[in-house]
Amino acid sequence: MTLRIGIIGCGAIGQDHARRLHFKLSGARVVALNDINLEATQVFSLASGINARVYAKYQDVILAEDVDALLVTSWGLAHEEQVLACIAAGKPVFCEKPLATTAAGGLRIVEAEVKHGKSLVQVGFMRRFDAGYRALKQTIDAGTIGNVLMAHCAHRNPAVPANYGGDMAITDSHVHELDVLRWLLNDDYVTAQVVQGRKCRNAQGDLHDPIMVLLETSQGIRIDTEIFVTCRFGYDIQCHVVGETGVASLPEPASVALRSEGRQSTEILMDWKPRFIDSYDVELQEWLRDTQAGRVTGPTAWDGYFASATAEACVEARHSKQIVPIRIAERPAFYERGTPGSKYQV
Repeated sequence: MTLRIGIIGCGAIGQDHARRLHFKLSGARVVALNDINLEATQVFSLASGINARVYAKYQDVILAEDVDALLVTSWGLAHEEQVLACIAAGKPVFCEKPLATTAAGGLRIVEAEVKHGKSLVQVGFMRRFDAGYRALKQTIDAGTIGNVLMAHCAHRNPAVPANYGGDMAITDSHVHELDVLRWLLNDDYVTAQVVQGRKCRNAQGDLHDPIMVLLETSQGIRIDTEIFVTCRFGYDIQCHVVGETGVASLPEPASVALRSEGRQSTEILMDWKPRFIDSYDVELQEWLRDTQAGRVTGPTAWDGYFASATAEACVEARHSKQIVPIRIAERPAFYERGTPGSKYQV
């Protein structure tokens, strides 16, 4: 079965996904595109060889009879409205993060999906599909290091765009850790704290960089994450999980070890794409497989809501300089393990 895909939002990630689905992965064909920049989207459709119909209104993509499933890759503020429209039409939708820019918006999507009665929404948290994170989770789940006590993490970028500032270190960068650590540890967060120290001279405007986010889980696991997005030296993602009998670490990306010019060294990546590009292929291939089977096994609407609610608590903690409780609505039974049509993973 070949799924006919409509894509809403044809910026960089939307175009990457369109090419990936249409030319690289199996079981999909892109038939419809929409973006606020209509002319550029028409040029992309023809130049890429996809030759999909281009619609001026996203609603027309959702309602098109020959569109079986949707990708929402528009800007974050539009996600809630567009995902709700997909649910109303009864069509499966893959939404890039964030599911919604507020916890309240994420909860509205959760409530709409529950009311619909079938799992339709998957959120684009691609780290769950990374080979290194999956190997780390297997080690933790096998009990190899005993009960988890702590996790030490880092999210480092060499640089960020000029418009990156305010709370974006939490809402745009750390949100990936917020999702993948819940999944890794099979646990939910209960409190958040943000610590700011000396500001790096590379951080411009109102960006305070680096910061440290401290989380506590319901089982008492303590997590610290350094977020340093102007570190200059490279793109560096770290995760070290401390257990009762050992420490399990996220594998480093493969690189050649060099002994040259009086020193020993290995290359450090300078961009996120080489680090996680393969995970996008795995993520979307599994989404196609699951959509054909009428189920969701990746990050759910509940996971998207939980990430948004936790990010809001972290933002509050950053500004208040207090330990902030993470307030989460009661999880619907719809998202429990074993629910038909879904596979809930914390």
